[in-house]
Amino acid sequence: MPEIPSCWARCMVFLDITATIEKRKTLSKLVNRIAHHINIPFTVGGGISSVEDVSILLQNGADKISVNTSAFKNPQLINDLANEFGSQCVVLAIDARQEEDGEWYVYLNGGRTKTNRICFDWAKHGVMLGAGEILLTSMNHDGTKQGFAIDITKQLAENLPVPVIASGGGGSMQHFVDVFESASADAALAASIFHFKEVAIPELKLFLKRKNVDVRL
Repeated sequence: MPEIPSCWARCMVFLDITATIEKRKTLSKLVNRIAHHINIPFTVGGGISSVEDVSILLQNGADKISVNTSAFKNPQLINDLANEFGSQCVVLAIDARQEEDGEWYVYLNGGRTKTNRICFDWAKHGVMLGAGEILLTSMNHDGTKQGFAIDITKQLAENLPVPVIASGGGGSMQHFVDVFESASADAALAASIFHFKEVAIPELKLFLKRKNVDVRL
């Protein structure tokens, strides 16, 4: 595995998005390999459905875990994990899509399956059960590189007592400024623009600093 330039990233999130669909567990051996190459907080998700699953991932180097579909189908899981490992370890990932009626609905199975649950209501309930962070992915924006979902991110960030991570749509350095300044996001997640070096993390952090965004260099 090549060396990961993690010194410029504040945290790394590894989501095995097909684990639930394929009915398998997150790849713990891969998690272990990654953990040995980075020195920043490491969040892992995908295929997690029990306290035992989380124990295995934490033993293999994860610092936090992310639950999505399994938590929606069994909300008690959030409470069980928070009681066992602490709320700071539990990230509730929510895939949401804004429909024609203007509401943001929760989607499951990697954004493939629609539910009738309103995003904000589920996020609020998840926090009540013990989730210590919300990872919000806008399915409308994901992959577009046209910017993050400002409105729904702002609703969650300004009305929930836990950090909210925005995901989906990041395509330029200004998009990150926008989601921090206009949506009050606590963090922003992106993948392909970093993977394909369209945006360099060191340059992004310096850009944010120049825009008076509080960022750790």
